[in-house]
Amino acid sequence: MIEPLLEAERAMSFGLIDQAERLYRQVAQHDPGSSIAVVGLARVALERGDERTAYLEARRALKIDPDNPAAQHLVMRLGEVFEGRGETLPEVEAPSVTPEPVADATPAPAPPAPATAPTTPPAPRPRKRRSALDRLLGRRR
Repeated sequence: MIEPLLEAERAMSFGLIDQAERLYRQVAQHDPGSSIAVVGLARVALERGDERTAYLEARRALKIDPDNPAAQHLVMRLGEVFEGRGETLPEVEAPSVTPEPVADATPAPAPPAPATAPTTPPAPRPRKRRSALDRLLGRRR
């Protein structure tokens, strides 16, 4: 599976993001243990400006191979970026499991109503388009 990975790297270097994503995804589907392909998907997401997906893909790559230095760097650096903006780190969604109904179970009490009214989130800031390298290195324009 090295040839598609090399082709994906070549596509990334030429800015052919869609082609690179397709190749990385093919490798990741064919070989679920390929942390290199998953890091490639993280880099594609980062290139598109989707830091949340990039962080989640890098975390997924670390679950596959905890010693992958590229995944370690991405998780660390993107964690710093989120922290610097005062945002919480994205969490990997756990698969939803519906519990089996129990015949003699009593219904759970309803949760108490919140004491205060919910606040409206702040308006999103307009985003400037920065390259993936600028975002990773924390450079501002």
